[in-house]
This record gives sequence, structure tokens and C-alpha cells, in this order.
Amino acid sequence: MESGAPEAKSDYVLQASDLLKVQVFQEEDLTREVRVSQEYTIVLPMIGSVDLKGKTLRQAEEMIRERYDRDYLVNPQVNVMVLDYAKRTVNVMGSVNTPGAVLFPQEEALTLLDAISRAGGFNRLADRKRVKLSRTTPDGRTEAVEINTDDLIKSGNTKSFTLQRDDVIFVPERVL
Repeated sequence: MESGAPEAKSDYVLQASDLLKVQVFQEEDLTREVRVSQEYTIVLPMIGSVDLKGKTLRQAEEMIRERYDRDYLVNPQVNVMVLDYAKRTVNVMGSVNTPGAVLFPQEEALTLLDAISRAGGFNRLADRKRVKLSRTTPDGRTEAVEINTDDLIKSGNTKSFTLQRDDVIFVPERVL
């Protein structure tokens, strides 16, 4: 599993189910509110289907601008806004004070320690040295890694282990 710094707000990567407003300056009839499909596409007038998988807001604007510029409009000015963000959650279970689903902040990444903190933090029985992070890969396999969060905190590397939608964090109890 990759660790890494959270993405900056300007680098928000579009998600399936995000509701977008696409505007073309001085072309009101092209303005649309569209929801990103589960296949990461949207359909717009004249240019049809646009694949947004892995694209940021800025990249989406540029792709749409290029498609309109190529065949239909002269130097179009395109603006893409997220009107409603897809709900992104991870599940935090085990020895935390408030186990359950934790929402990602809008347009931001969520780290392992952030998610545990949002779940009320470790309870007094938590085994901080054996926290498990499970993730389903795109091909359907489940990967799991064991993390010593005490070492993570001591090292000052608290921003590592950036989470993905539907990750599962399990905090076991200490053996007394």
C-alpha cells in the first residue's frame, strides 16, 4: 500500500457520483449539471461522452475545452465545479471510542491517523502496535498491512498511509 502526502485542494480527483456543473462562457445552452457515472464518464452536448477517470477538476476543464475547441467553438472558456461531492468513507472498527464509518473531508485526503482520530481515537484497550489496514484492489483482491501507529507517531510521519474510499481500519485489543 502506498503512503504519501494528502493531495492539495486544487488537485481534487473527480470521483464516481460527484455532481458537476459544466459551464461554457457565453454559451448558456451548453451549461449542464451532470453526475459522474460509475465508469467515470459524463455526457455533454455536441461532444458526447468524456472519460474523467483519474482526472482532477482542472484536467477535466482542459479536456472539455479542447473537445469543444477542436470542432465546435473558437477558444471556449470552460468552468467545471463540483456541486455535490460523492460520499467517501472508510470504516474504523475495533478498539476506538466511536467505531463506524468516517467521512473524508471534501476535496481533501484522509490519513490513517486522521481516520482513527475522527473515530474518537484509540480506547484504553487498543493495541496501537498492530493496527490493520485492509484495501480492496481494482482487480478485487484484498490487501492488508499491519501498522505500528506508535512508531508512526514517534517518527513524526503522521501524514503517511493516505486512505482510499472503502478502506477498513481495524484496531485490535491488547493482550493483557
